[in-house]
Amino acid sequence: MQQKLQWQKKGRRQILETKVMTVTEIDSVSPRGDTGTYIVMDAPDWVIVIPILKNPDRFLMVKQWRHGTQSLSTEFPGGVMDAGETPEQAALRELKEETGCTGGKLIYLGSMSPNPALMSNRVHCFAAEDISEPGNQHLDPDEFVEYFPLPCDEVYQKMGNQEYPHALMTAALELYRQYVTTKKV
Repeated sequence: MQQKLQWQKKGRRQILETKVMTVTEIDSVSPRGDTGTYIVMDAPDWVIVIPILKNPDRFLMVKQWRHGTQSLSTEFPGGVMDAGETPEQAALRELKEETGCTGGKLIYLGSMSPNPALMSNRVHCFAAEDISEPGNQHLDPDEFVEYFPLPCDEVYQKMGNQEYPHALMTAALELYRQYVTTKKV
């Protein structure tokens, strides 16, 4: 039955290369034999880390400018995986870069496709418990990020609103909620 749904790739052309992604055109043939050309964005995988601070329970959040929406966005730390990095290594590096936090227990929450219709990469989500206190950031030259703790309840209530617009953060928070719910059972 699934073969009735699968398309066959017949050709691929790179049409744009940028610092963060490559845009390609893919020529494909449908299960009925129709042909079409589709745009795909190829980018490295990403990571998202949900840092948990205890006593009282808080998430360590970051705020940064997002060029796509021309606005500030409150998010969990995260970013692009470097070549040769495992998702775990990238998660720990991004956590340290954006918040100065180190150590702790890294918990794999899951991985998903940001937008399988257009993008070829994946985002890997983690929780980080028992981390060090926030400290000196180690930001990339083009990063301007502030970090701050927020009560978990506040983040759950506000996720998805204008201040927290990043859909992948909502997805990561849902994976964390599932983890917490399963852990309590």
